[in-house]
Amino acid sequence: MRFKYCPTCGSKAVLKKIGDEGEMPYCDTCRVPLFDMFSTCIIAAVINEEDEVALLRQSYVSETKYVCVAGYMKLGESAEDAAKREIKEELGLDTVSLDFVKSYPYLQKEMLMLGFKAMVKKAEFELSDEVESVEWVKFSDAAMKLREGSIARQLVEAVIKE
Repeated sequence: MRFKYCPTCGSKAVLKKIGDEGEMPYCDTCRVPLFDMFSTCIIAAVINEEDEVALLRQSYVSETKYVCVAGYMKLGESAEDAAKREIKEELGLDTVSLDFVKSYPYLQKEMLMLGFKAMVKKAEFELSDEVESVEWVKFSDAAMKLREGSIARQLVEAVIKE
């Protein structure tokens, strides 16, 4: 999000040269630069001991392709805690181990996705209302079920190569 008005006082932002940042929105009243804002989210390739990854169907994301567990971080929550929470909420599974893989800018939605590899013990899923279905998919079949170029596919491919 790019600011046109100061979120604190409501004054119209002006462009001002700010050090190495160059010209950017600035509030003359509050005397603060107004840096662009984005949402920070997690995305997790949830894998089990049988070299399978959990792939979800959520029609509000895609009618034809699968996705990985993902969600917004809450204020005051670490990325690791957010990943564990989302896995528990969406799949009903407890995370055994969690490793950061890579961050992925998602410009179309003004997000920064923090990618994780999450190991869980294979078990029955307990799905949240936002997940229509989920299945364990062998590593060898996972990429073709994910949209080419998607962050989910990039993450799963990185985890499989590991």
